[in-house]
Amino acid sequence: QVQLVESGGGSVQAGGALSLSCAVSGWPHTTYCMGWFRQVPGRAREAVAFIDSIGSIRYSDSVKGRFTISQDKAKRTAYLQMNSLKLEDTAIYYCAADQFWSPVIKGQPKHWGQGTQVTVSS
Repeated sequence: QVQLVESGGGSVQAGGALSLSCAVSGWPHTTYCMGWFRQVPGRAREAVAFIDSIGSIRYSDSVKGRFTISQDKAKRTAYLQMNSLKLEDTAIYYCAADQFWSPVIKGQPKHWGQGTQVTVSS
């Protein structure tokens, strides 16, 4: 059974930094695409950053240059370093994973974490 366990997040003032991690267990495939979506109540879910098993990375335009996704393959863990945080980065961040990019691009990855709150204040 695939499980995604998130940690990190919290509250910070604008301009500050936070980090998230997502540890995957029970993954049955050699390939994967994992990363984070975020959602604000009443707004559409947004793909933030994803990395795959060969190290290909995609960021949303809204976080490019501020967020960095990385991974430790041995630990099956992805990390999201969030710098220069803005008020509009406030959201629940959900780790997600799928074997392929296509479901991620469609916003429908198969596996999800429990979500963690990131709050940026002025």
